[in-house]
Amino acid sequence: MMANILRNRELLLVGAIAVLLALITWRFPPFVAPANLGRVYNDTSILIILALGQMAVILTRCIDLSMAANLALSGMVAAMLNAAFPGLPIPLIILAAVALGTLLGMINGALVWKLDIPPIVVTLGTLTIYRGLIFLLSGGKWINAHQMSDAFKALPRDELFGFPVLSWLSLVMIALVFLLMSRTALGRAFYAVGGNPHAAVYTGIDVGRTRFSAYCISGALAGLSGYLWVSRYAVAYVDIAAGFELDIIAACVIGGISIAGGIGTVAGAVLGALFLGVIKNALPVINISPFAQLAISGMVIIVAVAVNARAERRKGRVILRKAEAV
Repeated sequence: MMANILRNRELLLVGAIAVLLALITWRFPPFVAPANLGRVYNDTSILIILALGQMAVILTRCIDLSMAANLALSGMVAAMLNAAFPGLPIPLIILAAVALGTLLGMINGALVWKLDIPPIVVTLGTLTIYRGLIFLLSGGKWINAHQMSDAFKALPRDELFGFPVLSWLSLVMIALVFLLMSRTALGRAFYAVGGNPHAAVYTGIDVGRTRFSAYCISGALAGLSGYLWVSRYAVAYVDIAAGFELDIIAACVIGGISIAGGIGTVAGAVLGALFLGVIKNALPVINISPFAQLAISGMVIIVAVAVNARAERRKGRVILRKAEAV
């Protein structure tokens, strides 16, 4: 039984988060108050939404380094629309941000699919292009809170049944992605393509089209996150969310999403993001310096990658032993 628990990555993460909370409580007891834990979840909501999109891409043996740049460009366009047309309904602005994010994801997917360029090269290139487009659109200027309408800024903060809309939106996205992964042919195709792309072709799955779909999903979630980010923090600028792509990928790796593709769950991605969220919220309140925070975050990522690599190597050994026995 204990061996099964140790092999279950989600249970291990729940245990790790519980231990982490216990250590933080020892230094700062108010951290585990229900209201504060609710704020930690709310702070992590955007990272959760982005990790779900990155998970879909990584499952297909690809990667999306341009998610944060996509978020920044979509958020800037949403803020510019609101500043130029204050009377424009907020749902239309959100729709525009999601549509733009999806378009940017389609560009990534089409380059990977049709031109067969390695995903890391494609998304590294589009990361730079999307950042450059933000500068061209905005002229390098910021859009501040006083240029945004009250309705634009209020939506993520509005409360529904005692929780912010931002938290509810992340829960809805978790439910939708879970249904996609567990109840649709496309979700199964993600795992098949990542697990063995050659075998997937023989089963009739179009590998390129499946990867294109994964990039569309990650782009749409990045576009939604773009609106949520600029409206929540009430500011839009060129370098918004710079470097955040590393946090997104780290959340997936910590959650047990294999960089080699084909392995991972929605629960793992969510728990990985929550683990990072607890660390990022807790370190400042227990007076850990910003430099030490970066070092600790880096160590956590390295440990998670090492654990993943070891787990996958162990599976290979078991198969070999069985083969030898036969």
